[in-house]
Amino acid sequence: MFFIDTIETEGLGNRSYLAGGAATAAVVDPPRDIDRVIAAAAARGVRISHVVETHLHNDYVTGGLDLARLTGAAYLVPAGARVSFARTPVADGDTVGVDDGIALRALATPGHTPHHTSYVLEEHGRVAAVFTGGSLLIGSVGRPDLVEPRLTEELARAQHASAHRLAAELPDETAVLPTHGFGSFCSASRSAGGDATTIGKEKSVNDALVKDVDRFVSDLLAGLEDVPAYYAHMGPANAAGPDPVDLSTPPLTDAADIAARLAAGEWVVDLRNRIAFAEGHVAGSFNFEAEGKIATYLAWMIPWGKPVTLLAESPAQLAAAQRELVRVGLDRPAAAATGTPRDWIPEGRGPRSFPRATFADLADRAVPGTRDGRGAGSPTVVLDVRRDSERAGGWIAGSVHIPVHDLHRRLTEVPPGTVWVHCAGGMRAAIAASLLDAAGRDVVAVDDSFDAAAEAGLPLTDGDRNR
Repeated sequence: MFFIDTIETEGLGNRSYLAGGAATAAVVDPPRDIDRVIAAAAARGVRISHVVETHLHNDYVTGGLDLARLTGAAYLVPAGARVSFARTPVADGDTVGVDDGIALRALATPGHTPHHTSYVLEEHGRVAAVFTGGSLLIGSVGRPDLVEPRLTEELARAQHASAHRLAAELPDETAVLPTHGFGSFCSASRSAGGDATTIGKEKSVNDALVKDVDRFVSDLLAGLEDVPAYYAHMGPANAAGPDPVDLSTPPLTDAADIAARLAAGEWVVDLRNRIAFAEGHVAGSFNFEAEGKIATYLAWMIPWGKPVTLLAESPAQLAAAQRELVRVGLDRPAAAATGTPRDWIPEGRGPRSFPRATFADLADRAVPGTRDGRGAGSPTVVLDVRRDSERAGGWIAGSVHIPVHDLHRRLTEVPPGTVWVHCAGGMRAAIAASLLDAAGRDVVAVDDSFDAAAEAGLPLTDGDRNR
Protein backbone atom coordinates (compact mmCIF):
# COMPACT_ATOMS: atom_id res chain seq x y z
CA MET A 1 0.00 0.00 0.00
CA PHE A 2 1.38 3.41 -0.94
CA PHE A 3 1.43 6.56 1.17
CA ILE A 4 1.85 10.24 0.36
CA ASP A 5 2.94 12.74 3.01
CA THR A 6 2.79 16.48 2.33
CA ILE A 7 5.57 18.75 3.59
CA GLU A 8 4.31 22.33 3.69
CA THR A 9 6.50 25.40 3.15
CA GLU A 10 3.75 27.82 4.00
CA GLY A 11 5.75 31.04 3.83
CA LEU A 12 6.54 30.43 0.15
CA GLY A 13 3.20 28.84 -0.73
CA ASN A 14 4.79 25.54 -1.78
CA ARG A 15 4.48 21.85 -1.01
CA SER A 16 6.92 18.98 -1.21
CA TYR A 17 5.94 15.32 -1.06
CA LEU A 18 7.24 12.08 0.41
CA ALA A 19 5.66 9.12 -1.37
CA GLY A 20 6.38 5.42 -1.21
CA GLY A 21 5.62 2.10 0.39
CA ALA A 22 6.67 -0.07 3.31
CA ALA A 23 10.44 0.21 2.87
CA THR A 24 11.40 3.02 0.49
CA ALA A 25 10.09 6.35 -0.74
CA ALA A 26 10.70 9.20 -3.18
CA VAL A 27 10.80 12.90 -2.37
CA VAL A 28 9.28 15.30 -4.90
CA ASP A 29 10.56 18.92 -5.09
CA PRO A 30 12.29 19.00 -1.69
CA PRO A 31 12.78 22.27 0.22
CA ARG A 32 16.21 23.65 1.10
CA ASP A 33 15.91 22.68 4.77
CA ILE A 34 16.03 18.94 4.21
CA ASP A 35 15.98 18.01 7.90
CA ARG A 36 12.18 18.23 7.69
CA VAL A 37 12.17 15.67 4.88
CA ILE A 38 14.53 13.34 6.70
CA ALA A 39 12.33 13.56 9.79
CA ALA A 40 9.25 12.69 7.73
CA ALA A 41 11.00 9.64 6.28
CA ALA A 42 12.18 8.57 9.74
CA ALA A 43 8.62 8.86 11.07
CA ARG A 44 7.49 6.52 8.30
CA GLY A 45 10.44 4.17 8.84
CA VAL A 46 11.41 4.31 5.15
CA ARG A 47 14.62 4.89 3.23
CA ILE A 48 14.70 7.69 0.67
CA SER A 49 15.58 5.97 -2.61
CA HIS A 50 14.79 8.76 -5.09
CA VAL A 51 14.85 12.54 -5.02
CA VAL A 52 12.75 14.00 -7.83
CA GLU A 53 12.60 17.50 -9.33
CA THR A 54 9.71 18.49 -11.58
CA HIS A 55 11.77 21.45 -12.86
CA LEU A 56 14.52 23.89 -11.98
CA HIS A 57 12.77 26.13 -9.48
CA ASN A 58 12.65 29.90 -9.77
CA ASP A 59 11.07 30.64 -6.41
CA TYR A 60 13.23 28.75 -3.93
CA VAL A 61 16.57 27.05 -3.55
CA THR A 62 16.14 23.30 -3.75
CA GLY A 63 17.48 20.87 -1.19
CA GLY A 64 17.44 18.07 -3.75
CA LEU A 65 21.14 17.82 -4.47
CA ASP A 66 22.09 17.91 -0.79
CA LEU A 67 19.39 15.38 0.09
CA ALA A 68 20.50 12.98 -2.65
CA ARG A 69 24.15 13.22 -1.56
CA LEU A 70 23.27 12.66 2.08
CA THR A 71 20.95 9.68 1.55
CA GLY A 72 22.60 8.14 -1.51
CA ALA A 73 19.31 8.42 -3.41
CA ALA A 74 19.11 8.70 -7.16
CA TYR A 75 18.60 12.35 -8.13
CA LEU A 76 16.04 12.60 -10.93
CA VAL A 77 16.09 15.85 -12.91
CA PRO A 78 14.39 16.50 -16.27
CA ALA A 79 16.83 15.71 -19.06
CA GLY A 80 16.32 19.10 -20.72
CA ALA A 81 17.42 21.06 -17.65
CA ARG A 82 20.94 22.44 -17.95
CA VAL A 83 22.74 21.69 -14.69
CA SER A 84 26.35 21.57 -13.51
CA PHE A 85 26.18 18.44 -11.37
CA ALA A 86 25.74 14.70 -11.83
CA ARG A 87 22.13 13.55 -11.84
CA THR A 88 19.83 10.95 -13.40
CA PRO A 89 18.24 12.61 -16.45
CA VAL A 90 14.55 11.87 -16.87
CA ALA A 91 12.71 11.84 -20.21
CA ASP A 92 9.04 11.52 -21.10
CA GLY A 93 7.79 7.99 -20.43
CA ASP A 94 10.63 6.94 -18.12
CA THR A 95 9.49 4.83 -15.17
CA VAL A 96 11.34 4.23 -11.91
CA GLY A 97 10.41 1.74 -9.24
CA VAL A 98 10.10 3.25 -5.78
CA ASP A 99 8.90 0.28 -3.70
CA ASP A 100 7.28 -3.08 -4.27
CA GLY A 101 4.61 -2.44 -6.91
CA ILE A 102 4.96 1.36 -6.59
CA ALA A 103 6.47 3.41 -9.42
CA LEU A 104 6.78 6.93 -10.80
CA ARG A 105 6.18 7.54 -14.51
CA ALA A 106 7.44 10.75 -16.11
CA LEU A 107 5.13 12.88 -18.24
CA ALA A 108 6.62 15.82 -20.12
CA THR A 109 4.49 18.87 -19.24
CA PRO A 110 6.34 21.94 -20.53
CA GLY A 111 4.92 25.39 -19.86
CA HIS A 112 6.11 26.58 -16.47
CA THR A 113 9.58 25.84 -17.86
CA PRO A 114 10.54 24.26 -21.18
CA HIS A 115 11.72 21.08 -19.45
CA HIS A 116 8.97 20.73 -16.85
CA THR A 117 8.06 17.13 -16.05
CA SER A 118 5.17 15.73 -14.01
CA TYR A 119 5.30 12.34 -12.32
CA VAL A 120 2.44 9.86 -12.16
CA LEU A 121 2.38 7.67 -9.05
CA GLU A 122 1.24 4.16 -9.93
CA GLU A 123 0.54 1.17 -7.71
CA HIS A 124 0.61 -2.15 -9.56
CA GLY A 125 -0.06 -0.24 -12.78
CA ARG A 126 -3.04 1.68 -11.40
CA VAL A 127 -2.81 5.48 -11.41
CA ALA A 128 -3.08 6.90 -7.90
CA ALA A 129 -1.86 10.49 -8.12
CA VAL A 130 0.14 12.90 -10.22
CA PHE A 131 2.79 15.30 -8.95
CA THR A 132 2.33 18.31 -11.20
CA GLY A 133 4.94 20.72 -9.84
CA GLY A 134 4.31 24.01 -11.63
CA SER A 135 2.11 22.62 -14.40
CA LEU A 136 -1.53 21.95 -13.45
CA LEU A 137 -2.29 23.69 -10.14
CA ILE A 138 -5.51 23.94 -8.15
CA GLY A 139 -7.73 26.07 -10.38
CA SER A 140 -4.72 27.57 -12.15
CA VAL A 141 -1.37 26.81 -13.76
CA GLY A 142 2.22 27.82 -13.10
CA ARG A 143 3.18 31.12 -14.66
CA PRO A 144 5.07 30.87 -17.97
CA ASP A 145 7.10 34.10 -17.77
CA LEU A 146 9.92 33.11 -15.45
CA VAL A 147 12.41 31.73 -17.97
CA GLU A 148 12.80 34.25 -20.79
CA PRO A 149 10.44 37.03 -21.94
CA ARG A 150 10.67 35.92 -25.57
CA LEU A 151 9.39 32.46 -24.58
CA THR A 152 6.43 33.58 -22.48
CA GLU A 153 3.67 33.19 -25.07
CA GLU A 154 5.14 29.95 -26.39
CA LEU A 155 5.28 28.53 -22.86
CA ALA A 156 1.74 29.74 -22.12
CA ARG A 157 0.53 27.73 -25.09
CA ALA A 158 2.57 24.79 -23.88
CA GLN A 159 0.89 25.08 -20.47
CA HIS A 160 -2.50 24.76 -22.15
CA ALA A 161 -1.36 21.68 -24.09
CA SER A 162 0.22 20.10 -21.01
CA ALA A 163 -2.93 20.57 -18.95
CA HIS A 164 -4.94 18.90 -21.68
CA ARG A 165 -2.45 16.04 -21.87
CA LEU A 166 -2.82 15.40 -18.15
CA ALA A 167 -6.61 15.57 -18.42
CA ALA A 168 -6.70 13.22 -21.38
CA GLU A 169 -4.28 10.58 -20.13
CA LEU A 170 -5.20 10.33 -16.45
CA PRO A 171 -8.42 9.09 -14.83
CA ASP A 172 -10.78 11.71 -13.40
CA GLU A 173 -10.25 10.41 -9.86
CA THR A 174 -6.47 11.00 -10.02
CA ALA A 175 -5.32 13.24 -7.16
CA VAL A 176 -3.49 16.32 -8.45
CA LEU A 177 -0.57 17.23 -6.17
CA PRO A 178 1.14 20.46 -7.27
CA THR A 179 4.22 22.06 -5.75
CA HIS A 180 3.10 25.65 -6.31
CA GLY A 181 -0.22 27.42 -5.89
CA PHE A 182 -0.76 27.79 -2.15
CA GLY A 183 0.16 31.46 -2.11
CA SER A 184 3.22 31.08 -4.31
CA PHE A 185 4.03 33.83 -6.80
CA CYS A 186 4.82 31.00 -9.25
CA SER A 187 1.08 30.57 -9.72
CA ALA A 188 -0.31 32.43 -12.74
CA SER A 189 -3.38 33.42 -10.69
CA ARG A 190 -4.81 32.86 -7.27
CA SER A 191 -5.67 29.22 -6.79
CA ALA A 192 -9.28 28.45 -6.07
CA GLY A 193 -11.27 25.57 -4.70
CA GLY A 194 -9.43 24.66 -1.49
CA ASP A 195 -6.21 22.73 -1.03
CA ALA A 196 -7.10 19.43 -2.73
CA THR A 197 -8.26 18.54 -6.21
CA THR A 198 -8.50 15.85 -8.86
CA ILE A 199 -8.18 15.68 -12.62
CA GLY A 200 -11.97 15.47 -12.91
CA LYS A 201 -12.54 18.56 -10.80
CA GLU A 202 -9.95 20.55 -12.74
CA LYS A 203 -11.70 19.69 -16.00
CA SER A 204 -14.65 21.81 -14.92
CA VAL A 205 -12.91 24.73 -13.17
CA ASN A 206 -9.38 25.22 -14.49
CA ASP A 207 -9.03 27.94 -17.14
CA ALA A 208 -6.49 25.82 -19.01
CA LEU A 209 -9.14 23.13 -19.44
CA VAL A 210 -12.30 25.20 -19.96
CA LYS A 211 -10.99 27.92 -22.32
CA ASP A 212 -9.71 27.55 -25.86
CA VAL A 213 -6.00 28.11 -26.23
CA ASP A 214 -6.14 31.64 -27.65
CA ARG A 215 -8.45 32.96 -24.95
CA PHE A 216 -6.51 31.12 -22.26
CA VAL A 217 -3.20 32.61 -23.38
CA SER A 218 -4.64 36.09 -23.75
CA ASP A 219 -6.22 36.04 -20.29
CA LEU A 220 -3.17 34.44 -18.70
CA LEU A 221 -0.70 36.97 -20.08
CA ALA A 222 -2.96 39.90 -19.19
CA GLY A 223 -3.11 38.77 -15.57
CA LEU A 224 0.61 38.29 -14.91
CA GLU A 225 2.03 40.53 -12.19
CA ASP A 226 5.52 41.54 -11.12
CA VAL A 227 7.99 38.72 -10.54
CA PRO A 228 9.74 38.82 -7.15
CA ALA A 229 13.23 40.18 -7.73
CA TYR A 230 14.97 37.28 -6.00
CA TYR A 231 13.61 34.84 -8.60
CA ALA A 232 16.44 35.97 -10.88
CA HIS A 233 18.90 34.33 -8.49
CA MET A 234 17.06 31.07 -7.77
CA GLY A 235 17.25 29.39 -11.18
CA PRO A 236 21.02 29.91 -11.56
CA ALA A 237 21.62 28.71 -7.99
CA ASN A 238 19.64 25.54 -8.63
CA ALA A 239 21.36 24.90 -11.95
CA ALA A 240 24.80 25.30 -10.40
CA GLY A 241 23.99 23.03 -7.46
CA PRO A 242 23.19 24.69 -4.12
CA ASP A 243 25.56 24.38 -1.19
CA PRO A 244 24.45 22.43 1.88
CA VAL A 245 22.35 24.55 4.17
CA ASP A 246 23.87 26.14 7.29
CA LEU A 247 21.36 26.90 10.06
CA SER A 248 23.89 27.52 12.82
CA THR A 249 23.44 30.66 14.91
CA PRO A 250 24.99 33.75 13.24
CA PRO A 251 27.48 35.97 15.09
CA LEU A 252 25.74 37.75 17.95
CA THR A 253 26.06 41.51 18.12
CA ASP A 254 25.45 44.45 20.45
CA ALA A 255 24.02 47.98 20.35
CA ALA A 256 27.24 49.67 19.26
CA ASP A 257 27.76 47.25 16.40
CA ILE A 258 24.14 47.57 15.29
CA ALA A 259 24.58 51.35 15.13
CA ALA A 260 27.78 50.93 13.13
CA ARG A 261 26.09 48.58 10.67
CA LEU A 262 23.25 51.04 10.14
CA ALA A 263 25.75 53.84 9.58
CA ALA A 264 27.48 51.70 6.97
CA GLY A 265 24.22 51.28 5.04
CA GLU A 266 23.59 47.67 5.97
CA TRP A 267 20.03 46.42 6.53
CA VAL A 268 18.95 45.81 10.11
CA VAL A 269 15.70 43.82 10.18
CA ASP A 270 13.45 43.66 13.23
CA LEU A 271 11.53 40.37 13.24
CA ARG A 272 9.06 41.26 15.98
CA ASN A 273 5.36 41.71 15.32
CA ARG A 274 4.26 45.00 13.83
CA ILE A 275 2.54 46.20 17.00
CA ALA A 276 5.71 45.87 19.05
CA PHE A 277 7.79 47.49 16.31
CA ALA A 278 5.50 50.51 16.01
CA GLU A 279 5.65 51.03 19.77
CA GLY A 280 9.44 51.16 19.83
CA HIS A 281 12.34 50.16 17.58
CA VAL A 282 15.91 50.95 16.56
CA ALA A 283 15.96 54.07 14.38
CA GLY A 284 16.72 53.06 10.80
CA SER A 285 15.68 49.43 11.18
CA PHE A 286 13.05 47.76 9.00
CA ASN A 287 10.16 45.59 10.17
CA PHE A 288 9.62 42.23 8.47
CA GLU A 289 7.50 40.14 10.80
CA ALA A 290 8.85 36.63 11.36
CA GLU A 291 5.27 35.37 11.31
CA GLY A 292 4.55 36.98 7.92
CA LYS A 293 5.95 36.28 4.47
CA ILE A 294 9.44 37.30 5.55
CA ALA A 295 11.27 35.21 2.95
CA THR A 296 9.24 36.54 0.04
CA TYR A 297 9.24 40.22 0.93
CA LEU A 298 12.71 40.58 2.43
CA ALA A 299 14.33 38.68 -0.44
CA TRP A 300 12.25 40.69 -2.94
CA MET A 301 13.22 44.06 -1.50
CA ILE A 302 16.77 43.83 -0.17
CA PRO A 303 19.54 44.63 -2.68
CA TRP A 304 20.97 41.18 -3.43
CA GLY A 305 24.16 40.60 -1.47
CA LYS A 306 23.48 43.41 1.02
CA PRO A 307 24.50 42.34 4.57
CA VAL A 308 21.54 41.89 6.89
CA THR A 309 21.41 41.85 10.67
CA LEU A 310 18.41 40.17 12.31
CA LEU A 311 16.86 41.42 15.56
CA ALA A 312 14.60 38.89 17.25
CA GLU A 313 12.71 38.72 20.51
CA SER A 314 13.94 35.17 21.17
CA PRO A 315 16.44 32.58 19.88
CA ALA A 316 13.48 30.54 18.59
CA GLN A 317 12.21 33.46 16.51
CA LEU A 318 15.70 34.01 15.11
CA ALA A 319 16.10 30.34 14.19
CA ALA A 320 12.70 30.24 12.48
CA ALA A 321 13.55 33.33 10.41
CA GLN A 322 16.92 31.88 9.40
CA ARG A 323 15.15 28.76 8.19
CA GLU A 324 12.73 30.83 6.12
CA LEU A 325 15.52 32.90 4.58
CA VAL A 326 17.84 30.06 3.54
CA ARG A 327 14.98 28.72 1.44
CA VAL A 328 15.40 31.74 -0.86
CA GLY A 329 19.18 31.95 -0.79
CA LEU A 330 19.68 34.46 2.05
CA ASP A 331 22.01 32.03 3.71
CA ARG A 332 23.95 33.72 6.48
CA PRO A 333 22.94 36.86 8.36
CA ALA A 334 25.91 39.11 8.97
CA ALA A 335 24.92 39.30 12.63
CA ALA A 336 21.98 38.86 14.97
CA ALA A 337 20.71 39.90 18.39
CA THR A 338 17.86 38.84 20.62
CA GLY A 339 15.96 40.74 23.28
CA THR A 340 14.20 44.12 23.09
CA PRO A 341 15.03 47.57 21.70
CA ARG A 342 16.64 48.60 24.98
CA ASP A 343 19.24 45.88 24.31
CA TRP A 344 19.84 47.11 20.76
CA ILE A 345 20.04 50.90 21.21
CA PRO A 346 23.24 52.62 22.46
CA GLU A 347 23.02 54.29 25.85
CA GLY A 348 21.76 57.85 25.62
CA ARG A 349 19.57 57.23 22.61
CA GLY A 350 15.87 56.44 22.59
CA PRO A 351 13.70 54.21 20.40
CA ARG A 352 11.71 55.42 17.41
CA SER A 353 7.98 54.87 17.23
CA PHE A 354 5.00 55.70 15.05
CA PRO A 355 1.22 55.42 15.48
CA ARG A 356 -1.04 52.68 14.17
CA ALA A 357 -4.61 53.37 13.10
CA THR A 358 -7.72 52.04 11.36
CA PHE A 359 -9.54 53.24 8.26
CA ALA A 360 -12.15 54.76 10.58
CA ASP A 361 -9.35 56.83 12.14
CA LEU A 362 -8.30 57.96 8.67
CA ALA A 363 -11.87 58.93 7.80
CA ASP A 364 -12.13 60.98 10.98
CA ARG A 365 -8.79 62.63 10.40
CA ALA A 366 -8.93 63.93 6.85
CA VAL A 367 -9.30 63.03 3.22
CA PRO A 368 -6.23 62.67 0.98
CA GLY A 369 -4.50 65.89 0.01
CA THR A 370 -6.05 68.04 2.74
CA ARG A 371 -4.82 69.34 6.07
CA ASP A 372 -5.67 67.22 9.05
CA GLY A 373 -9.14 67.24 10.59
CA ARG A 374 -8.23 69.91 13.13
CA GLY A 375 -7.20 72.38 10.42
CA ALA A 376 -3.51 72.30 11.27
CA GLY A 377 -0.41 70.25 10.58
CA SER A 378 1.03 68.73 7.43
CA PRO A 379 -1.03 67.44 4.49
CA THR A 380 -2.41 63.92 4.75
CA VAL A 381 -0.97 61.53 2.16
CA VAL A 382 -2.63 58.15 1.73
CA LEU A 383 -0.19 55.58 0.36
CA ASP A 384 -1.56 52.30 -1.03
CA VAL A 385 1.14 49.58 -1.14
CA ARG A 386 -0.99 46.74 -2.52
CA ARG A 387 -0.22 44.99 -5.80
CA ASP A 388 -1.66 46.28 -9.09
CA SER A 389 -4.33 43.57 -9.25
CA GLU A 390 -5.58 44.42 -5.77
CA ARG A 391 -5.75 48.13 -6.52
CA ALA A 392 -7.69 47.44 -9.71
CA GLY A 393 -10.57 46.27 -7.52
CA GLY A 394 -10.91 49.71 -5.92
CA TRP A 395 -8.86 52.31 -4.08
CA ILE A 396 -9.21 55.36 -1.86
CA ALA A 397 -9.76 58.41 -4.04
CA GLY A 398 -6.68 60.59 -4.15
CA SER A 399 -4.35 57.94 -2.77
CA VAL A 400 -0.82 57.39 -4.07
CA HIS A 401 -0.01 53.89 -5.28
CA ILE A 402 3.44 52.32 -4.92
CA PRO A 403 3.52 48.52 -4.40
CA VAL A 404 5.48 47.64 -1.28
CA HIS A 405 8.16 45.76 -3.22
CA ASP A 406 8.95 48.97 -5.17
CA LEU A 407 8.79 51.42 -2.27
CA HIS A 408 12.44 51.25 -1.18
CA ARG A 409 13.47 52.43 -4.65
CA ARG A 410 10.70 55.04 -4.97
CA LEU A 411 10.63 56.78 -1.60
CA THR A 412 11.20 60.16 -3.25
CA GLU A 413 7.89 59.77 -5.11
CA VAL A 414 5.87 59.90 -1.88
CA PRO A 415 4.49 63.48 -1.60
CA PRO A 416 5.35 65.60 1.45
CA GLY A 417 3.08 65.31 4.44
CA THR A 418 2.03 62.75 7.03
CA VAL A 419 1.84 59.40 5.27
CA TRP A 420 -1.03 57.08 6.17
CA VAL A 421 0.07 53.81 4.59
CA HIS A 422 -2.22 50.84 4.03
CA CYS A 423 -2.34 47.48 2.28
CA ALA A 424 -5.07 44.83 2.36
CA GLY A 425 -4.60 43.70 5.93
CA GLY A 426 -1.69 45.38 7.71
CA MET A 427 1.47 43.29 7.22
CA ARG A 428 2.76 45.05 4.11
CA ALA A 429 1.70 48.43 5.49
CA ALA A 430 3.95 47.72 8.47
CA ILE A 431 6.90 47.00 6.18
CA ALA A 432 6.22 50.19 4.25
CA ALA A 433 5.79 52.25 7.41
CA SER A 434 9.16 51.04 8.67
CA LEU A 435 10.84 52.07 5.41
CA LEU A 436 9.25 55.51 5.55
CA ASP A 437 10.09 55.93 9.23
CA ALA A 438 13.71 54.99 8.57
CA ALA A 439 13.78 57.67 5.86
CA GLY A 440 12.62 60.25 8.41
CA ARG A 441 9.02 60.58 7.26
CA ASP A 442 6.04 61.12 9.55
CA VAL A 443 4.03 57.96 9.10
CA VAL A 444 0.87 56.27 10.37
CA ALA A 445 0.48 52.53 9.75
CA VAL A 446 -3.11 51.59 8.93
CA ASP A 447 -3.46 48.15 10.48
CA ASP A 448 -6.89 47.22 9.17
CA SER A 449 -8.72 45.24 6.50
CA PHE A 450 -9.26 47.21 3.30
CA ASP A 451 -12.92 46.18 3.43
CA ALA A 452 -13.25 48.58 6.34
CA ALA A 453 -12.36 51.57 4.15
CA ALA A 454 -15.81 51.64 2.55
CA GLU A 455 -17.51 50.97 5.88
CA ALA A 456 -15.66 53.99 7.30
CA GLY A 457 -17.09 56.21 4.56
CA LEU A 458 -13.84 56.88 2.76
CA PRO A 459 -14.36 57.84 -0.93
CA LEU A 460 -13.48 54.86 -3.12
CA THR A 461 -13.07 54.56 -6.85
CA ASP A 462 -12.66 51.65 -9.23
CA GLY A 463 -11.23 53.72 -12.06
CA ASP A 464 -14.55 54.30 -13.82
CA ARG A 465 -16.62 55.84 -11.09
CA ASN A 466 -16.50 57.03 -7.53
CA ARG A 467 -18.52 55.26 -4.85
